[in-house]
This record gives sequence, C-alpha cells and structure tokens, in this order.
Amino acid sequence: MANPALHRLGFAASDRVAIIHADDVGMCQATLPALADLMDTGLISSAATMVSCPWFAEVAAFCRGSATVDMGVHLTTTCEYTSYRWGPVSTRDPASGLMESDGCFHRTAATSVEYGQPVAVQRELEAQITRAREAGIAVTHIDSHMLTAWYPKFLPGYVSLARRSRLPLFLLRPEPGTWRSLAAGGRLPAGEQISTLALALARELESDGWPLVDWVFAMPLDRPDGRVELAKHALDAVPPGITHFVLHPAVDTPELRAITGDWPSRVADYRAFTSRELLAHVRRSDLHVIGYRALGALL
Repeated sequence: MANPALHRLGFAASDRVAIIHADDVGMCQATLPALADLMDTGLISSAATMVSCPWFAEVAAFCRGSATVDMGVHLTTTCEYTSYRWGPVSTRDPASGLMESDGCFHRTAATSVEYGQPVAVQRELEAQITRAREAGIAVTHIDSHMLTAWYPKFLPGYVSLARRSRLPLFLLRPEPGTWRSLAAGGRLPAGEQISTLALALARELESDGWPLVDWVFAMPLDRPDGRVELAKHALDAVPPGITHFVLHPAVDTPELRAITGDWPSRVADYRAFTSRELLAHVRRSDLHVIGYRALGALL
C-alpha cells in the first residue's frame, strides 16, 4: 500500500522521496564544520544532534543562528567508544541501569537493553528533548542512536514520547517485509518479536495521521573509497516512497581519528556530500529531497 504521507505532501505513489540525513551531530567537534558546509552545499535536508555529547552546546548555538536548519534529536542511550565517553543527562543513579561502572552509557545496544530500566530510559529520552528545546533548538523530529529505541523493551516508550512531544519520529511504516529484512540483515535482533510489536505500533501511528518512512539506507562506515560513486548508486536506487537516507559526516581532525576507527568513512561522507558532482547528479535525477520539517507540518 502506498505511503499516505506521499499524497498529503503532494507527491504521487510512484515518486521517489528522500530525507538526506546527517547523523551524530555534536558527537565531536569535527561534525560541526561538516554540518555547516553541508548546509551551504544544499544537499542534506535534515540532521540530528546527540544531546548528551560534549559538543551539543555548539550545535545549539549553530541552530539558534540558523532559521533553516532541520535539526532533530538523536536519542541516545549508548556510548560505543572506549576512551571517548558520555552519559545520561537525567540521572546519575546506578539503579536506572543506564550506565556502566564509569558513569557513562553502555557500549552496545544489547547491554543498554539488558540493563536499562524502561521508566528510566523514558525519562532520559524525554530529558534530551527538553534540553534541546530549552537550548533554543526548534526540534523537527526524533530518531534513535544505534536503533536502541526500536528494541521491544523501549519501542512503546519511543512511540509514546513522539506522541506527547508532537514530533515526527524515524520509524518504518507497517510493512512486514521491510521490518523482517532489517532483522534478517542483522540490523535488529529477535526479528519476529520486534517486527510484530513494531508493526502494531506503526499501524496505530499511521492511522492517527503520523507520517512514517518506507525505507532506510545508511552509507556504510567501512567503505570510504569511491564515495561519490557509491552515493550516486545508492541515491539512484532509492525506491518509490519515502527513504530515510543516513550519512555520518565529519571533517578530518586528530580528535576524530582518535575517537573512532571508522573516521575515513565519516570524512568521505563529508567530502562526497559537499561535492558539486554529487549535487549536480541529484539535481538531474527524479529524486525529491525533503526534510523532517515537511513531515512535521502534516501533524
């Protein structure tokens, strides 16, 4: 069945629509100049910031100075790095299950789900949205770092938070094949359980008028070479419907190199999506690029 949000946005069921989305903004300093340059280029249409990370204050200052930035909150309950760490903004109570012994978030989604108490997680996610809004960000949507909020233990709270906040959320439409292919591809565990719950919640949301996306694609973090051509092929392959198209852009800095071994792909994302070649390719194509602000206008 065609995505009802397409018609409400003025598109046909056969139209290819993409939200070209910069993830992990504020994770480190290198993401800030990358975002500024990407916005100047005009190819990305959305981004999301990590409120609990060290450079969030600079993200907020950037957003206050730009009326056009489409900035969501990249809801975070994990910190995957060894020596570069961050933790919750809502509590320091170990009983919350949010933290490892160093007082920072768990390193994996699996351990976050294993130990995190749903009520505490809900409070933490709500606190991140509140902090972003109080910092002057006109939050356009919510999504989930490492898809932790999509796990069955936390998914009902994620959906409830979107409803209470009146925000679009990154969630797939109630199409069984899409959810099961994600689980089969190792993106999500417990495939049948998560798809059954997710389908029910997504169906309720869509029936209440919440705009959802049909597909998700992420630029790989282990293939930095030939990034412009890789991006061209990926964007050309976007199917009819609305696709959440993710990249993780950052400029090349010593800090970024020290934090993560996938820095070459992050830098390659920045260089590819600021290239005139890729911008011209997208403009010549039949791909329609929108942001989450357009989806929010449907609520």
